[in-house]
Amino acid sequence: MAQGVFQGTSVLSLDAKWRLAIPARHREALAVDGRVVITAHPHGCLLIFPVEVWEPIRAQIAGMSSLDKHTGTFKRMLLGLAEELELDSASGRVLIPPALRTQAKLEKQVWLVGQGPHFELWSDARWQEQQAEMNAMYETGLPPGFEKLPI
Repeated sequence: MAQGVFQGTSVLSLDAKWRLAIPARHREALAVDGRVVITAHPHGCLLIFPVEVWEPIRAQIAGMSSLDKHTGTFKRMLLGLAEELELDSASGRVLIPPALRTQAKLEKQVWLVGQGPHFELWSDARWQEQQAEMNAMYETGLPPGFEKLPI
């Protein structure tokens, strides 16, 4: 099945049971078989992947040596906190597990940010910090490779 290319930003609210309703326009491509993988990212957000997109990434991470302390730490975060979860069929909601909520410091309002093959899920506070950092970075110049984009 064709993989989705996720872009755009949505401001969403977690419900009282800590469930996230995936916007209807993304559900079919994100949860092809009704499942997604959610894991932590070192920048303080969560990553939401279609299962078939996550599987080769998981295999690549699993193949890395844990003997290097830095690699082992990232491996523990990315694989150790990864959860394969089902969306409820009625409303496309997915429960955000406690360990992941804590890792990303999620509260009621969250930001779902498309990143091509996956989404990032940010707490409102961390997203605002991210926005400020992005604006400050713009003042210091573009990251390598971006200067060549025809935009």
